[in-house]
Amino acid sequence: MEILSIINLKGGVAKTISSINIAHILATEHNKKVLIIDNDKQGNTSKILNRYKSNSRGTNEILTISYTQENILELIQNTDYENLDIITANMSLLNANLQTILDQTRPQHTRFKKALELIESKKEYDYCIIDNAPDINISTINALACSTIILIPVMIDDFALDGLKELEEQIETTKKELNEKIKYTGVFITNYDRRNEADIQGALFLENLNYNLFNTKIRHTLKMKASTFERKAILDYSNRCSASKDYKELVKEILNIQ
Repeated sequence: MEILSIINLKGGVAKTISSINIAHILATEHNKKVLIIDNDKQGNTSKILNRYKSNSRGTNEILTISYTQENILELIQNTDYENLDIITANMSLLNANLQTILDQTRPQHTRFKKALELIESKKEYDYCIIDNAPDINISTINALACSTIILIPVMIDDFALDGLKELEEQIETTKKELNEKIKYTGVFITNYDRRNEADIQGALFLENLNYNLFNTKIRHTLKMKASTFERKAILDYSNRCSASKDYKELVKEILNIQ
């Protein structure tokens, strides 16, 4: 099972939208069995996929409860999309992070890893997508500590590079100390306007930096915001719009990562 973490320390760069649409395309266009983990206390992935409840069990319990092979599956919910399941999040994840930091009875940074090993032994998922909060906390470190591929969405603006250096350092530290299985870290551009000179120059600037930049850029479309209000993946809402085409191309690039 490939485990993809989608993360950026900067908010508003389409982490959640990218997580949902990459997962949805893998599941529906490529017939992959996909588990998506909402690892943000805001629970926006859970909300868009219509599985959010303020008191539901989910990612918080991966951190705070030591599960067995049997009862770990109780955290998984089906979504409205075939082949796509979810472990949800809500504000209880905030307290779970604090509990984990205070809990010295078992390792703190490998709880996601242990849980996913149990899940993988009981259910046959091809991919796990983790939508992370714009932060480095114990749950995001847990995500990095079990991931094989890390994807960093970036939106071109004056602050596009904010936090990238620190995130890169955290990924390298995690790879060295917790997870040697990280095999790829890549950056992709979201909300791209190819008619805007600032976006064009910003993309060229990123290409010249020492980041693995995906060829595919996710173009700006008003349909993207509308799809979130409708609680739908972009292909389900408008499969001919530019962002739908771009996310399909991005997924093809992801599938080709060795």
